[in-house]
Amino acid sequence: MLKHLIYCLLVCSLLIGFTRPGFSRIDPRSKTAVYKTTNTDTIAYPAGLRIIHTLKEYNSQVIQKPDHKLVELVQLIPSLALDIRYAGNNNFMHTAVYSSARAFLVLAAATKLQEVEEELNLQGLGLIIYDAYRPYQVTLKIFDLVKDSDYAASGKTGSRHNRGCAVDLALVRKSDGKILEMPTQFDSFSKIAHSDYLPLNETALKNRNLLKNILEKHGFTELKTEWWHFDFTKWKDFPLLDIRFENL
Repeated sequence: MLKHLIYCLLVCSLLIGFTRPGFSRIDPRSKTAVYKTTNTDTIAYPAGLRIIHTLKEYNSQVIQKPDHKLVELVQLIPSLALDIRYAGNNNFMHTAVYSSARAFLVLAAATKLQEVEEELNLQGLGLIIYDAYRPYQVTLKIFDLVKDSDYAASGKTGSRHNRGCAVDLALVRKSDGKILEMPTQFDSFSKIAHSDYLPLNETALKNRNLLKNILEKHGFTELKTEWWHFDFTKWKDFPLLDIRFENL
């Protein structure tokens, strides 16, 4: 009887999977659902992890919840500086994993970042963006190289970057575009990069605290292992996404 019940539940779960857009098959080895994306890639999404990966799903969600729309940051906040590291080879992987140097956040988070930039501008400062929204398939590539959940999100859980609710950034001086001194360079996988690391020289500590305080004031929280990474506090309200930049 128990075996029969388990079998019925398994069949029902598979039938539900078959109705999802892009469903291809169940991988018998990893027990994950395999989907065809809007491009030629085939991605194995973990069973039970909701990931919006088709434009139809994404557009439907945006109609229902407009603040879930991914907006290009420089269109909303033209004064931002960009240095999208994963669009080139100046990163720890030494290869590009983005098709273009663009940065997106969900509208709810982007409007809060706009408040940060406006307040910094009054001090003659601004933000430089290293990374923001990250398609789920890119998270898989990064974790495959790092293999350390302290510094990269696993595909089993996805990243807050995948939700359009995380941003990697630093401070710049508006007069000459110079990046202010911070404890380390971006993507430095070291203890010095931790957001509470001490001791630091006075300038780096002052700038790290300024960045932290102003982001927290406007609705973001820091990541303990990376001084440059901040999450929108309401990130749990937003689903994981796997929509490529060129489709936005």
